[in-house]
Amino acid sequence: MRIEQASNFRLKEVDDRTVFLSGEDGSLFSVSALHKEIFRVCHRRKGSAQMPETWMVTGADGSVPLTGRARDDLSRFEPVESEMIVENDRFSIKTEALSVFSRISSPCLRWQDQFDRVLDEDLEELSYAYDGESNQIYHYMKRDRSMLYFGLGEKSGHLNKHGRRYRMFNLDAGRYNAEFSDPLYKHIPFYICFDPVTGLAWGLLYDNLATTTFDLGAEHHNFFPSYRYSFTEDGDLDYYFILGPDLKGVAEKLAWLTGYITLPPRYTLGYLGSTMHYTEAENAQEELAKFPALCKEHDIPCDLFHLSSGYSKHGDGKRYVFEWNLDRVPEPESMCDNFHEHGIKLTANVKPCLLTSHPHYKVVESFSGFVQEKEEDGDGSEDRQRPRIDRFWDGDGSHLDFTRYDTINWWKSKVKEELLARGVDAIWNDNNEYAIFDDRSKVDGFGSGYDLSLIGRPTQTLLMAWASYSALSEFFPDKRPYLITRSGCPGIQRYAQTWTGDNDCNWHTLKFNIPMGLGLSLSGMPNFGHDVGGFFGDKPDPELFVRWIQNGIFHPRFTIHSWHDDGSVNEPWMYPEQLDTVRELIRFRYRIIPYLYSLLVEAAQKGHPIVRPLVYEFPFDRNCHNQSFDFLLGSHWLVASVFEPGARTRDVYLPEGSNWCEFDTGNWHPGGSQCSLEAPLNRIPTLVREGGLIPLGSPRSVEMLEREGDRLRQVLAFPHQHSGKASFILHEDDGVTLAYQRGERSSFKLSMESDPETITIGLEYIENGYRPAYEEIEWIFPGGEGRKIKGADRVYLGEDGKLRGITKLKF
Repeated sequence: MRIEQASNFRLKEVDDRTVFLSGEDGSLFSVSALHKEIFRVCHRRKGSAQMPETWMVTGADGSVPLTGRARDDLSRFEPVESEMIVENDRFSIKTEALSVFSRISSPCLRWQDQFDRVLDEDLEELSYAYDGESNQIYHYMKRDRSMLYFGLGEKSGHLNKHGRRYRMFNLDAGRYNAEFSDPLYKHIPFYICFDPVTGLAWGLLYDNLATTTFDLGAEHHNFFPSYRYSFTEDGDLDYYFILGPDLKGVAEKLAWLTGYITLPPRYTLGYLGSTMHYTEAENAQEELAKFPALCKEHDIPCDLFHLSSGYSKHGDGKRYVFEWNLDRVPEPESMCDNFHEHGIKLTANVKPCLLTSHPHYKVVESFSGFVQEKEEDGDGSEDRQRPRIDRFWDGDGSHLDFTRYDTINWWKSKVKEELLARGVDAIWNDNNEYAIFDDRSKVDGFGSGYDLSLIGRPTQTLLMAWASYSALSEFFPDKRPYLITRSGCPGIQRYAQTWTGDNDCNWHTLKFNIPMGLGLSLSGMPNFGHDVGGFFGDKPDPELFVRWIQNGIFHPRFTIHSWHDDGSVNEPWMYPEQLDTVRELIRFRYRIIPYLYSLLVEAAQKGHPIVRPLVYEFPFDRNCHNQSFDFLLGSHWLVASVFEPGARTRDVYLPEGSNWCEFDTGNWHPGGSQCSLEAPLNRIPTLVREGGLIPLGSPRSVEMLEREGDRLRQVLAFPHQHSGKASFILHEDDGVTLAYQRGERSSFKLSMESDPETITIGLEYIENGYRPAYEEIEWIFPGGEGRKIKGADRVYLGEDGKLRGITKLKF
């Protein structure tokens, strides 16, 4: 290793948005103003981009071509007014919101906001460095010990990543320790810097999917100031500096750069059943038939079941993707029909690796459809290539190369013919980490040819998602595709929902999965969940199981899943003594779907997280800055999960600036204080801050409501205790098709204005291209509320003693 500072640059040219510097060794350094709050910095040691395409940053239409977007095509960025100054050995670029200053000869950037406050700085002693003996690149920056660092996607530990070192190398990390394990399943080279004094926030997005390490303060050097750095093992340095100027602004701009989430079918917000137990049985079809019957028997609504990979497990114990074992599942079509008759859709597990004994291995090998390795002859020739062989599940196999058209077309045809045509509704991309331990492995790169280390393993994961999503779109041309992925990188949210992988069953995992998910939320991936009950380990005891469900129902993806060492199965009815509690929790999940769906639409339109850390909404409350385990669902609903055995009370800090109402009792508490809430096993400690509006629907399954009509819509309204205004956008559409893209959708602005004597409610039509089945909205106020209600068509006192108002829809 020989680390050198990039130096000996001179000014090459200046255009309307970029300063270009050239080095004596032919390298190129550039800084571009792309937006008043977004700059781009590139350091290219070979003068031009080693990886000319990007699949991470979208084009103007929010998408990326299959073959990637030319990374230097800046046409998506509107011209930005900027002032460029070059004097002697210095240059600067200023927009109305953000400025950057640097030397020319040895670049070292200093970032300032519009008020000349220094936001961030490169490390004077090193800044842009590289290993002169390899293709490794470094970016060193100063580290203020008071700063908080959020993001990096799915990472272990607390919300604030300051002081940790993380590696971006996707692994099948089953049984991980949610507080300490690294690396995990996803590669998210993005983090947010948050200044706890000013509330300012900015993000750093590194557009390189080669293996990367982020050190946010684990490393110290006695002769350097405090620093942090990124270290990437191949390619170029290409990063975006994104000024929020707050956390919301960073989230919005990140989604704008990398793409908004695909809007999934509404049924994905229901209970999604899953366990490997049924498909692993020798009589899998008989076992699978039991699940919908048990849901009906126990009166548990369910909208989808995950068909684990056992359906493709053959007599030798090997799993052959797309190959049904007709001894285990003799009639796949009738198996799917049985689920559909019970109103339950199916998603099937697929994997991107074919074992060498797979019936179609030779077919894929014939068109070089696998990731390749060089085959050296005795004379040293390296002209020939052969499929790269790696250990995978039950044997040796080769990973599919999704940067080759033939592979993508083969994959899509198999998804359609073997799964969708048989009755499967959705696709579950699993075991797609591409943890291939040979950087010299070769991929086609759509004809360009790249080392796997340069194009990045997560590119394969992303394009696998593209292929599955495309197959769904083509087979069901007017239905919303539903795709699930375990691994991913920035851009995966454009196609898929995700989860935090194969977690372990214990209280510790329940607790630390919370900040792991919040990290995903702040990294452009708001549609996620966790395996409720824990995937590995022994079964959860009744208390842990209930507490995990209480946490899980407040996430966009709510799935109970397992493959336990003791052979037990996580299912709603696994503990008869807790069945009533579990049933009510799942029904409550269905009740809040109108709220969750509106938050999903908001995420798809604006990039806002659904599950949010407290600091996101309360950046000036220092007690919220390091809060890792309480979170907000939307902007107003605080969830205080119980993650300690035997706990029957829960101490909760309530952010300052608002009063807070216990969701189920109507008791109010002042903000800026800590309260102790009762938390018996059948109670979820949650509170809503004043101004909160929570739309509710029916506790029945989404599929049933689609058939019979969703005729119930209520709003739990938590008015300001004194005076204040509030609003919430309720989104409605058919929840299934793409008709919403053609204008068949409705958005209602629910409003509420309070003063000491009156509460005025309102309903404003923002869009009204879709007529829901319900004809009125019932507003329900907390117990004890006695102010006069204005704006309602009818006001009355309910049997529960709560004040209610009716607002009729007028189309």
